[in-house]
Amino acid sequence: MIELFEKGYGKDAAGIAKEAIQYAKTNRFDVVLIDTAGRMQDNEPLMRALGKLVVVNQPDKILFVGEALVGNEAVDQLSKFDKSLKTFSGVDSHLPRGIDGIILTKFDTIDDKVGAALSMTYTINQPIVFVGTGQTYTDLKNLKVNHVVNALMS
Repeated sequence: MIELFEKGYGKDAAGIAKEAIQYAKTNRFDVVLIDTAGRMQDNEPLMRALGKLVVVNQPDKILFVGEALVGNEAVDQLSKFDKSLKTFSGVDSHLPRGIDGIILTKFDTIDDKVGAALSMTYTINQPIVFVGTGQTYTDLKNLKVNHVVNALMS
């Protein structure tokens, strides 16, 4: 079962995430996904809030979700997000946390233009965990390495 826990906009994301995690524990959910909704990598107050969310909630994994269509812009976004997370989550004696993996959406639309995806994994030394190939949960797929290699060699 997938259930949505939301408290509206303009509130403390770290506090809402903490409530959601407690709700999930109480109701015996296995997984909690926290969507931080379209943060701009150059917006320092939002990046600080993201760092606070990480410090307060200590997530098991931090995944960056980006569009495959934007090419090298995604590499820049990813690099800045990772750097900001490490900067703003390493406070109050907490070890800095960076991005643990990548989800690339719209991967089915880039054909053989996979160079940016390769650059993303290289930039932060973390894997592409899933690629999105459609509009539903079942459209999240494992990345097929042979597809990437064939695209690079063609």
